[in-house]
Amino acid sequence: MRITVVGTGYVGLVVGTCFSEAGHFVHCIDVDESKLVRLRAGQSPIYEPGLEELLQKNIAAKRLHFTTELEPAVNRSDVVFIAVGTPQGESGDADLQYVLEAAEQIGKAIRTYTIIVNKSTVPVGTADEVQAVVARNTDVDFDVVSNPEFLKEGAALEDFLKPDRVIIGTNSERARKVLGQLYAPFVRTEHPIIYMDPASAELTKYASNAMLAARVSFMNDIAILCEKVGADVDMVRKGMGADRRIGYPFLFPGCGYGGSCFPKDVRALIAKARDYGIEFDLLRAVEHTNNRMKRVLLWKALKHYGEVAGRTFAVWGLSFKPNTDDMREAPAIDLIEGLIGKGARVQCHDPISMVPAWRHFGDRILYAPSSYDAAEGADGLFLVTEWAEFRRPDFKHLYRVMRSPVIFDGRNVFKPQEVREEGFTYYGIGRT
Repeated sequence: MRITVVGTGYVGLVVGTCFSEAGHFVHCIDVDESKLVRLRAGQSPIYEPGLEELLQKNIAAKRLHFTTELEPAVNRSDVVFIAVGTPQGESGDADLQYVLEAAEQIGKAIRTYTIIVNKSTVPVGTADEVQAVVARNTDVDFDVVSNPEFLKEGAALEDFLKPDRVIIGTNSERARKVLGQLYAPFVRTEHPIIYMDPASAELTKYASNAMLAARVSFMNDIAILCEKVGADVDMVRKGMGADRRIGYPFLFPGCGYGGSCFPKDVRALIAKARDYGIEFDLLRAVEHTNNRMKRVLLWKALKHYGEVAGRTFAVWGLSFKPNTDDMREAPAIDLIEGLIGKGARVQCHDPISMVPAWRHFGDRILYAPSSYDAAEGADGLFLVTEWAEFRRPDFKHLYRVMRSPVIFDGRNVFKPQEVREEGFTYYGIGRT
């Protein structure tokens, strides 16, 4: 098939590259010519394991193209994906400006029957809005489909190429058949394509992310309770996770979640419920718990030192999770801002996210070339993002280079007894 993807952000670039890998001819559209120059050269503007190699392979095979010219790409396409940003508005709801602008341009460009697919994360009712916008700009037959993405940053290629499920929201049998054929190569291991109406598909995306966020925040509350009563959250997690109705995923406590999905989607679902007179108290509590957990490492440090002014601290990990350079709403931001706001010095290291960190912090912190350089002369070490290279450090060397051997483990990566036997004072989340 011939496919156009409008938007080359995180979702659009993964979608376009993976469909081209399946043998389709794909045009990716963006307004930023400088970004497209890099993409045409096979350079990914985002860090995602394996993406750049797949990008280069399909550009060389002439299946993947990048352009600013939407009209000629769209009017030759069978399917057009909208994958533009939906930033959070002041009310917490998603801003649909870019989605509706794309819909208008697509409506003006289509020449024959076209399936227009909402891949952007959008609130319930957006498919109807897109339908109306396109209809105002064309007399050509078309269908609008809601096809939410479920990509985890750091594992996006695997999520797309081997999905848990594919959600297709449409009332059109014609569109259903085409999208089923398009996704068939990715669901050969019997993971399902689930067909539903567009509104249900739109709400499934928000409900899924909100549920995952709720699990994280619930486990973080349990971790804080464990500290108070002398229990070990890792034991509690294992006991809970053995129940098949609960399971182990997302029962890991830590210093809060961040990224482009959970924070924004939780707020958007709260806002949408409020539009209908519903106060989503559970999700408000989830958000409150997460905001509190982003401050928990700073509180532990203040309790340990009394004050942090004049002290030097190492921070390992800046992105909101491993295997991505995304720092949007990352817990490391709250921690570092809290430390420097109280007069401390911060020396940080992250395998990938040093450039995004510089854009946020500038010269207010030190950017160390290695994790051990960051720990040099530090009064304490904060592990905030559980990159693989941080999981098994040389504790003897770490002890020698730090001024004061104190570790604040924001992801419960280390074994407390092992760390203490190396001479460190250890603080985890919900662990004794």
